[in-house]
Amino acid sequence: IFEILPLYVTALIPVVMFPITGIMTAKEVAPIYMSPILLLFIGGFLVAMAMQEWNLHKRIALNIISWFGGGVSTLILGFMMATYFLSMWISNTATAVMMVSIGLAVIKNYEEILGESDLAKCFSQGLMISIAHAATIGGMATLVGTPPNMALVRIFSMNFPNLPEISFANWMIMGLPLSFIILFISWACITKILFRNKKIPTLGNQLIIDEKNKLGEIKKEEKIVLLVFVLMALSWIFRRDVNIGDFNLPGWSGLIFPGKKIDDGTVAIFYALLLFMIPSSVKNKNILNREAITKIPWETILLFGGGFALAKGIQVSGLSQQIGEFFSDFASSFPRLVVFSITIGMSFLTELTSNMSSTEMILPILASIAKASDISPLSIMIPATLAASCAFMLPAATAPNAIIFGSRRVKIKDMVKVGVVVNLLSVGVIYLVSIFFVDRII
Repeated sequence: IFEILPLYVTALIPVVMFPITGIMTAKEVAPIYMSPILLLFIGGFLVAMAMQEWNLHKRIALNIISWFGGGVSTLILGFMMATYFLSMWISNTATAVMMVSIGLAVIKNYEEILGESDLAKCFSQGLMISIAHAATIGGMATLVGTPPNMALVRIFSMNFPNLPEISFANWMIMGLPLSFIILFISWACITKILFRNKKIPTLGNQLIIDEKNKLGEIKKEEKIVLLVFVLMALSWIFRRDVNIGDFNLPGWSGLIFPGKKIDDGTVAIFYALLLFMIPSSVKNKNILNREAITKIPWETILLFGGGFALAKGIQVSGLSQQIGEFFSDFASSFPRLVVFSITIGMSFLTELTSNMSSTEMILPILASIAKASDISPLSIMIPATLAASCAFMLPAATAPNAIIFGSRRVKIKDMVKVGVVVNLLSVGVIYLVSIFFVDRII
């Protein structure tokens, strides 16, 4: 919480302390730091890097924004939709950095005509806040969208190995509509709270057209990356059986490779390998090259590993059972109150701490409470995970918040004014979904 050491250094503590204290041997701890869910992260990150390398992400973003032309509110919605879509697949930080650069260009276009008026300042604040919110919300829609989602998958499988895994498709069935509702809530709050009683003219459309023209015709490399990206997404979605009520769509992995142990990490690495093999039109250069490996955020992978090791230690040592028994009576008697308390608590805790470290600290405890209370583990673990991404108030809460604050176009009081409303409404949506839909979908 206090980041006395860098988080990725702190994450190495279990490697030393677990063998010393006799909880686990080094041979047992070490493999946890490279689990299948991390291969999913690495493969997805490499494909996303290829999108950025060949500017496909910028083309996608500009096209989405241009589709939402018109008034200022619809322009804001266009930026949010573009940011939301990209952050479903690309890291929230990278998405925010790219979209802020496009947003600042539009803001400068406004300021050239309106000057440093209150209208220009209001628009710039709204646009920057919308980018930060959408970058965070988009990550909630898919398993690869944000680190807490992947932490949930791993910690859930460690604690409940006999239950079905959380599949990419089933998560999207829940995460996509839920995150879209929260996106709409954020857009409505930004346009109604910040833009209230202000008539801001639309001036940015020509700049978007100019930016699209600079990109020129779509290149061969962009087409290859787009094809690989679409195939990877479809392979993730349809890998396992998709069950919605009485409807059942068999997964391709069971049909083509019956009995084989293919998971989402296998799929991600397969498509990343393809990009290393396919040549580009640039001499002696493939779509992805060796430099890509050095750009993988290994510090995040260490943070993942440390969290997974901590979760395993809590389980192996017997601490999880003691915690679960302590809370079991309360959780059994008031399950909905527990879910609501956890959801709102996580939302405001991650305003001050890393959402990744918060989820890895809380999820093993929630798993133990679920075991001891005989309640559905997903009904309390999923809302906690989703709420960890609902941090819209302070610059330190998420990387996108810090990035837009660094643009010097936003004041903290404006972030808080909009963010506290979005926080509370998002918590309400997550709570309702967790109570009525989680166990039916996942």
